[in-house]
Amino acid sequence: MNSVLIAPAIMMGLGLFFGVIIAFSYRYLKVDEDPRIDGTNNLLPGTNCGACGQPGCLPFAEKLVEGAVSPSQCTVSTAEEVENVAEYLGVDVGEHDRLVARMKCGGGSVQAHQIAEYQGFEGCRAAAMVSGGGKGCTWGCIGLGDCDVACTFDAIHMNSNGLPQVDTDLCTGCPDCTDACPKDLFELLPISQKLYVQCNSPLQGEAATILCTTACDACGKCALDASPGLITMENGLPVIDYASAIKGEPEVIFRCATNTIKWLDKDQFEEQEELEVRGERYG
Repeated sequence: MNSVLIAPAIMMGLGLFFGVIIAFSYRYLKVDEDPRIDGTNNLLPGTNCGACGQPGCLPFAEKLVEGAVSPSQCTVSTAEEVENVAEYLGVDVGEHDRLVARMKCGGGSVQAHQIAEYQGFEGCRAAAMVSGGGKGCTWGCIGLGDCDVACTFDAIHMNSNGLPQVDTDLCTGCPDCTDACPKDLFELLPISQKLYVQCNSPLQGEAATILCTTACDACGKCALDASPGLITMENGLPVIDYASAIKGEPEVIFRCATNTIKWLDKDQFEEQEELEVRGERYG
């Protein structure tokens, strides 16, 4: 009989012991949280998209209360909502160069040579596993729209040339498209950076252009026409130094024979898309 009672007694004793420890810890070791964190979090959109550089809205709210970030870094909130956060915390809105998605491929159905027609599970990731898709350039956009489906903010749509079109007015700079693309063609850049290279091919010269008419042929004219240090040629592709203080110079695109390097002004980009679908040279 005694042995039957010993086990429950031990369990009760352990429960009481740990209960006292928990109560003591809560009473004397509790870290008080700044109530402004919850208040700030309630003013944020709650999308947890990561566009601000934090893993979610609550960590961003914590950084805001610490003063480590500015309210303007939430690119999902409207201007009024950002102002409300700044007013609540008694801080400046701050200045932030908004990030948008750019894609390293300009070879749509008009420009890129097709070597096969993919039939199977509808999606870029599935097609990438079958010889890299149906294009001769296996480094370019597959065109099945995984990025379109993944975009939480409806900022990406496939255009009539079979390429993703990013609406920079709706793009918040979240990593949805970068995570979805199996070719790692998307990257997030400040919207103020207009100069961009839309090619990912490691091939050079005719070996590249025979597969895609808008591929970089590694001529290097853009690097020659740019200010020193702005553009360098690496592995046959122009690499732009976005850390450079030089923001302008649309003239570096003028001698590009394949229309690979572009000046992504929104109005120009829309006109350029229209011309590319017709198979014409822009600029």
